[in-house]
Amino acid sequence: RLCGGEKDIKTWGDLGMTGEWAAKPIQLFGRNSVSGTYGYFKEEALCKGDFKSNVNEQPGSASVVQSISSTLNAIGYSGIGYKTSSVRAVPLSKGGEAFEANEENALAGKFPLARFFYVYVNKAPNKPLSPIDAEFLKLVLSKQGQEVVVKDGYIPLPKKVVDKTMQDLGL
Repeated sequence: RLCGGEKDIKTWGDLGMTGEWAAKPIQLFGRNSVSGTYGYFKEEALCKGDFKSNVNEQPGSASVVQSISSTLNAIGYSGIGYKTSSVRAVPLSKGGEAFEANEENALAGKFPLARFFYVYVNKAPNKPLSPIDAEFLKLVLSKQGQEVVVKDGYIPLPKKVVDKTMQDLGL
């Protein structure tokens, strides 16, 4: 138990469920090994351990969510941007209070699996961005670009991060 769990959890009863749920096996769903989400979850949630062999690997986050929503006793992981009304995000903790997966907790560093996504630009050091790269980054960092981020279910950058990034990039 790399993360400190006392025993192997196989049924919902192992997590405290009673009645008809107690004996139901937990159906596990996750991403396939070529996914960045897979690697991040393995690193952070499994304490660099390995996945169980009975995890049903899916080709994409939308497939994970769809599988969970159509399997009564399922649990899995996916990016929050793929959450639908047919599933719910489970509050998580790192040994203390559990926090909901929401913008406030992600930005405050309270939700344990929140992470940033980065955009990398291939340019020569000490040279300006190409005009097309500069325009693309301006769009991404603009109000319009950040509205696309929200529309896709992700958390927009705080204004102070946008302002600093624009300044650092000379935009």
